[in-house]
Amino acid sequence: MRFRSQLTNVGTFAKLAASLNSLGKICWVRLERETVHFTIIPDQGTQVWAVLPAEAIFDESYVLEAAAGAVNLEVPIAALSRALRSAIGDKSAQLRLTRKGNVPLLALTVVSSSLVPGNIPVGPEVDEFGAVEHDQSQSATRASAPRERETVITQEIPVKVLHQSAVEGLHEPRCRDPDVHIILPNLAQLKAISDRFTKLATSSSKSNGGASLASGTTGPKLELSANMHGSLKIGIATDSLRISSVWTGLTNPPLDPRQMQGTELDQLPSERMRQLGNSADDDGEVGWAKVRIDGKDWGRVLSVGRLSPKVVACFIHETALILYVYLRGGLSGEESCLTVSTSV
Repeated sequence: MRFRSQLTNVGTFAKLAASLNSLGKICWVRLERETVHFTIIPDQGTQVWAVLPAEAIFDESYVLEAAAGAVNLEVPIAALSRALRSAIGDKSAQLRLTRKGNVPLLALTVVSSSLVPGNIPVGPEVDEFGAVEHDQSQSATRASAPRERETVITQEIPVKVLHQSAVEGLHEPRCRDPDVHIILPNLAQLKAISDRFTKLATSSSKSNGGASLASGTTGPKLELSANMHGSLKIGIATDSLRISSVWTGLTNPPLDPRQMQGTELDQLPSERMRQLGNSADDDGEVGWAKVRIDGKDWGRVLSVGRLSPKVVACFIHETALILYVYLRGGLSGEESCLTVSTSV
């Protein structure tokens, strides 16, 4: 079993690892010849299923040799995130699978360069007749241009190599067609408002003697809802607090016809929801799909905003919320997708 490659896009890889690190501690990484899979499946909460073309992060020197055509690794994502973050801006970076004793390792080797001042020794001057002129006042050295010095650093991350039989039963959960699909507004703004609502609800519950929140077992639930007329609403309610914020004029992107599996357009749940809502400013329940999600978990989910400004949220009414984060990268410039699924 062999894996080795130069990294072509350390910045994007580092952002991906940082986002994954906010959602889980252990990541299942599946290396294939054409694609790289990153999966996080916690005991509860948000799942992540990301598939990137190999060329998005690896160059043409990509070497993969495995009996099953794939290498499955269990990776401590925090350690990988730290290593990649330290490699941003370096001259080159290589990732390879190696072993130290009986411990398999992912080794990240980076080559960094720095400029150091250089001095060139200067000997005595020679006149036109070849005679050496000894000038005691002459400096023995002459300043020269700075020289480039390379430094090679290798960071090793202990991993587990998983047998194919251990992962063959893991599949991305299948959900029915969404009731509403909408492009989210600026995720930094959305996260700031969500965090503020969660903090207000937590403080309100604690001041009123909320036992569950005080014990830290559960957090306040944010209510997210959207319709097919470009509106998104986020709110929270407690015994003493009710607050919400609404965005309008957002985009409801069309579904990919290739993924509709023969379903007629007018039979899709989202099209029925579009017909139920009369306007983008409709405040009623009709035409809106709603989910309730733990506020702190939602704040971690929104960390994917560092990866891409284009995030499509698919609402399955009172069942699940699925985010599709579209990443552009690789030689072809094609988009790849990271899927974040939250059951409610």
